[in-house]
Amino acid sequence: MKTFYCWTTILLFCISNTGFTQTKSLNDTVYHSSHLIITRLAKHSYVHTSYLYTNSFGKVPCNGMIVLHKNEAVVFDTPANDTSTAELINWIQKDSKSRINAIIPTHFHDDCLGGLKTFHQYQIPSYANNQTISLAKAQQYPVPAHGFADELTLTVGGEKIYTRFFGEGHTKDNVVGYFPTDQILFGGCLIKELNATKGYLGDANEKAWSATVEKIQKNYPDLKLVIPGHGKPGGTALLKYTIQLFLQQ
Repeated sequence: MKTFYCWTTILLFCISNTGFTQTKSLNDTVYHSSHLIITRLAKHSYVHTSYLYTNSFGKVPCNGMIVLHKNEAVVFDTPANDTSTAELINWIQKDSKSRINAIIPTHFHDDCLGGLKTFHQYQIPSYANNQTISLAKAQQYPVPAHGFADELTLTVGGEKIYTRFFGEGHTKDNVVGYFPTDQILFGGCLIKELNATKGYLGDANEKAWSATVEKIQKNYPDLKLVIPGHGKPGGTALLKYTIQLFLQQ
């Protein structure tokens, strides 16, 4: 499978001082193996990190988000491969005793849907932007089962969780996930960690990127915590940094 990814150089699991207040119960690694790390970031929200092995950059850490509430879960982005995906599903279903309501790949690259086949083997519903489905089919990647145009609203433990397309950036199909109960955004590869480079641009729309992220800022004014597709989570400074990185000079 041809590998696409957006590259950042550092993986940390502490939250930077960018507007998110830590508590003692947060920022805890709840699962760790050679394939997968799961870290709690908010009351109901976790970052899962797996690894994509590349010829150019070696072992690349890739983030996704898990929201757990009242024995239900929604997952954004699969781990990068089937082994780490099976570990993630096992942790959610057995350790957390939760049913997975949905897996949502945020764009068509394999750091988002590389483990989708395993989710389907467990008969877990998958949802994606219609453009993601078309692009995955064209690349002969695993294909999400259910499509949506611009926005998808699901529930997890009775609380709403949103997936929305704000415009092009890293790819033409990239969406973000927002869980207002924890005021947390999964930005995926559309959002960069602080001090990151622009990364992989082979499918990008650099001209639209900043404007797309500005729309996220405007639509989620209560946002406090942001998870990028690669690297260190933080506060809304990640949005500001991404906007500045791609502003047309």
